[in-house]
Amino acid sequence: MLLDTVFAPCIKERPICVMARGVLERLLDADRVDTLFERTATQQYTRELLFSTVVQLMSEVVLGVQPSVHAASQAHKEERGVSTTALDNKLDRVETAVAAALGRDSARLAAPGVQALRASHPRWVPGSTIKVLDGNHVASTEHRLQELRDTWAAPLPGQALVVLAQHRMVITDVFLNEDGHAQERRGIAQVLYRVSAGDLWIADRHFCPRGLMGGRARRGAAFLVRQHGQVQGELLGAPTRQGVTRRGTVYEQAMLVSDPVSGEALPVRRLTLARKEPTRDGDTALHLLSTIPAQEARARTLVGV
Repeated sequence: MLLDTVFAPCIKERPICVMARGVLERLLDADRVDTLFERTATQQYTRELLFSTVVQLMSEVVLGVQPSVHAASQAHKEERGVSTTALDNKLDRVETAVAAALGRDSARLAAPGVQALRASHPRWVPGSTIKVLDGNHVASTEHRLQELRDTWAAPLPGQALVVLAQHRMVITDVFLNEDGHAQERRGIAQVLYRVSAGDLWIADRHFCPRGLMGGRARRGAAFLVRQHGQVQGELLGAPTRQGVTRRGTVYEQAMLVSDPVSGEALPVRRLTLARKEPTRDGDTALHLLSTIPAQEARARTLVGV
């Protein structure tokens, strides 16, 4: 067959490249993407320019095929069938809910492929479904007009909260906010809807408010977060030495943190890493708060995550 003749050398010499191409074509299938848009969009609609065309152009930029959206647009000038202005308007008005739905749907389709390839990673904490929460807040100097880069009054780009499933290294959720001045913690209510029993959520100190910690606990999930300076509690007993890592000495101490919703005291493990060398911010000790039981994960294991 003709296809056998064409693809056989590629499959033999570069099988990973062929599989990656197949996976991406599956995730970015035009009919599926357009159907998702019609199902999710509430304000935009399709006139001449399909949403799948926008996704194709953006994917070429993200994957490094084209240096910019404009370059990708020019390369597909005949195919897109609309003016550059129409394309810019479509991009400018893509609803955050549509972009988030595309991310979740792609993760759903990617999961069977990861499983079939046996490409899952060892769990950092055995027995836990680990989810890493992080924020991507574009700096004020990035992607802004030169004239606006030195003023705080100018609008900032938007931000995103991203959830990574550690076992499969797939981004499963993204929470988008068009207000670049908003704090990452404003998206916490959305995050809590994605918390399930048996999860272990790992996050930096920006995601350490008591409401988020208590919300996870009420849903049967554990957390491991760096303690924010504004989150205080009642320390119980004295810290006990738990061992030494390459970065420093580990201590553990019991702590009670009040849940602002229920008013109850939430018992947590306060893990401290006394660093051999200070961080770039000058910190000589890092404090982590966790609700995962000691019998499931030792302090040294959690500090090393």
